[in-house]
Amino acid sequence: LRAISQKSCAVLSTMGPHIQWLHSYVTGDKVYCLYIAANEQLIREHAEQGGFPANSVAEVLDIIGANTAR
Repeated sequence: LRAISQKSCAVLSTMGPHIQWLHSYVTGDKVYCLYIAANEQLIREHAEQGGFPANSVAEVLDIIGANTAR
């Protein structure tokens, strides 16, 4: 995980300020990454340059949690 994180950060450092990696969730067989990005293409470019699979990219439209119910 450290090597993947280092590679991701190295690629991001060359891409400019319009993409930011927030964090990733690691499961048994997948990794789900959260970004702030100007567009989907930047995320796909990051994946291509880093050699990471990006099987799907979805825009987060809202965030809900326990406080949303109140």
